[in-house]
Parts: sequence; structure tokens; C-alpha cells
Amino acid sequence: MRKIIYPALIIIVIIAIPFGFGFLVGNSFDVEIEDSEQEEKATLVEKILAPIIRKETPAQKPLPNPPKVINGIYLTAWSAANSGTISNVIRLAQDSEINAVIMDIKDFTGVLSYETDIPELKKYNAQENRIKDVNGVIKKLHDAGIYVIARMTVFQDPVLSTARPDLAIHDITKISSSTPISVETLWLDNHDVGWIDPASREAWEYTANIAKDAASRGFDEINFDYIRFPSDAGIENTYFFSWDENTRRETAIKNFFEYIRQELAGTKISADIFGQTTVTYGNDMGIGQVIEDAYEYFDAVAPMIYPSHYVKSFLGFENSAEHPYEVVHYSMEHAKRRLKAMSTTTQARSAIRPWLQDFDLEVPYTEEMVRDQIRATKDAMGDDYAGYLLWDPSNTYTWEALKNDAPQEEIQN
Repeated sequence: MRKIIYPALIIIVIIAIPFGFGFLVGNSFDVEIEDSEQEEKATLVEKILAPIIRKETPAQKPLPNPPKVINGIYLTAWSAANSGTISNVIRLAQDSEINAVIMDIKDFTGVLSYETDIPELKKYNAQENRIKDVNGVIKKLHDAGIYVIARMTVFQDPVLSTARPDLAIHDITKISSSTPISVETLWLDNHDVGWIDPASREAWEYTANIAKDAASRGFDEINFDYIRFPSDAGIENTYFFSWDENTRRETAIKNFFEYIRQELAGTKISADIFGQTTVTYGNDMGIGQVIEDAYEYFDAVAPMIYPSHYVKSFLGFENSAEHPYEVVHYSMEHAKRRLKAMSTTTQARSAIRPWLQDFDLEVPYTEEMVRDQIRATKDAMGDDYAGYLLWDPSNTYTWEALKNDAPQEEIQN
């Protein structure tokens, strides 16, 4: 009986404290409370009780001694939510050079993959309990010595663009005197996904709030993806509320970089950028991304060097996808050279940690091809080697290519 009574009493006391026990003692406290004060107290109670109701593991701390070289694999939110998958990753990592996991907390759907108390996310119905106990997942990985990165898409966001059309990019061909700007006039990419105006300050704040929540839970690093202007599906028809179209695209993106660095001071952050930015000089590729701008503000920069995503004739090849070592080595050499040149005049201290390909596109990707990309990264970076991240949307990795004879302890030191 006591086992039932004591927890109940504790919860009652927790609820009662913010309200001064007034509701427990009838009219003894006949105090008029303003609506705003009631809302504040109700929010406080919700914050106290929400983790209990959700049965969450307490928030974690980042790894006290994180590895200097980060070799990671990507997991969707659904994979991260599966305890069997996490256990399998931990088991396989022990016999490989993998010492990190990067998991989706906000993917292309625009939905946060776990529940929070962030008001905007509740208001916009922008969160789902895909990962029931995200703190517990972090703890399980940390207990195995695995570095945990939270990945979130930023300006590709169908949920926020639908909930807040005033923050979104619109299609000028859909706007008319009879069809004012609304959800109906949203610009959609090739996947019918809405985008946020990259210059929207309010959207920046929305992103920062999510990132801060993730950092407070013990993620070792926050990774930002889709930090760019869109690149497909009739971009000549785009209409912006915040971006004035006179400001250069790269300036608008760089302003976001500076903002997110200031908002997350003291937190490790990384940026995903197009792989071709490593070898493109003098322009932003029309999407606002210049690799030097990312170097200036992020702890790590992750160019997506997927050989299958380069033009087939890159470096004079008939099909660049068939030449993973050459494509990755060439791109990483240029990325390193540009960082070295920049570090002589600025305080840029970024690590370069590329995304590498472990999926079939154009050609089947074999164990040897995965290994070639890793070898190319190590060869190009030399003493500046900082690791890599492997991407496979199905999360089925070529573990044989990741084998390492060195003990796991040596990988982390």
C-alpha cells in the first residue's frame, strides 16, 4: 500500500508547490491570480511532470573525453528508436573503427522525433514521439563510449512552412490578386516539400530552440543540414518575405552561421554542405554555400563527398561514381588547402569530416569502394585527419569495410 501512496503524495506535492497548496485547503488562500500567472504556473507543473509521465531517462552530459577522430554512421529516428538496432550498432562498432552515431532528430518531414516542452513545436504539431526515450538512447551509446551527434534539417521544413507561411518561400506563379500568399502558394521542391526563407530571423530562433534542447539532453554535437537556399524545381519562381534578393545568398547563409554559433556558444556544432563546395571557387553554387564561411563558425564541416553525386565527367572520368578514391582524395585535398589558407588570416579552427557514400547510386557500392573513400580521406588529410560520417538512407552498412585491428581504446585517444 505504501508503494502506491508515497509516489502519489510526491506527485501531489510537486503539483501543489507552484500553486501554494491553495487548491488543497479550500478557501484558506483566497488570492486572485492573474491569467498569465496561472499559465506560468501550469507550464512549470507541466515541465516538472512531463518527464515523469513520459518515463524519460534523466538528461545526460556530453562525453567527458570525446574522441579526437570521429568515425560515424547515420541512423534515422526510427533506427535510433529501436533498442535492438542500437545494441547491434554497439556490438558491431566494437570490432570496427566506428566510434560515433549521428541520428536524425528533425528530418526532411520537419517533425522533431521526440517530445519536448518547446511551445512552438506543440503549437505547430511539429513533434512526434518516434524516439520514446531519447535521453535513454544517448545514455546507452555513451555507456559504450560512443559519441552521439544530433542531426537536424533547417530550411527544408514542410511542417513549419505550412504552419507559418509568412516564414516560407512561395511560388510567384501561384500568387495573384485572387490568390494571396498562403499555404496554397508555397513553393515546393522536386519532392513536394516546402522550404523556409533562409533569411527569416524567426525561423533561426525556432532552429536554435530545438538545438538548445538537444544539447541539454547530452548530445555531444548538433549537426545542421539543409542550411542553404533550394536548388531545384523551378527556383526562378521563388518569392521571399525576408530575403530582399539584393543581399547575396552567401551573405544570408553566413549571417545564419554567425547567429547559430552565438546562440550555441560552448556547444559543439557542425555543418553539412554540398561536396562540390570543396572544389568550387568564386561562387556559392546558387545556394549560398561557401566552404570558408562554414569554416569560420563551426567546430566541424562535413562536405557531402558522394562520388555518385558529382557530374559523371568530373576529373575527366566517364563515370565519377566508379572512382571513389580519386573523387574523395581530390575534394578533400582542396578542402584542406582552403582551410589552411584561411587559417592564416582568421581564427578558423574547423575540422573537416566528410560524408562518404555507402549506398548504391549509378553503380553498386562495394566493400572495396567504401574502403577506398576512407583511405582517400586519410591520405588527403594526413595529420589533420578528423574522421568521416557514412551515409546510407537504409542504415545497412558495409561493416566489413570498417574493420579495424586496433583496439577500440586506441581509436578514442
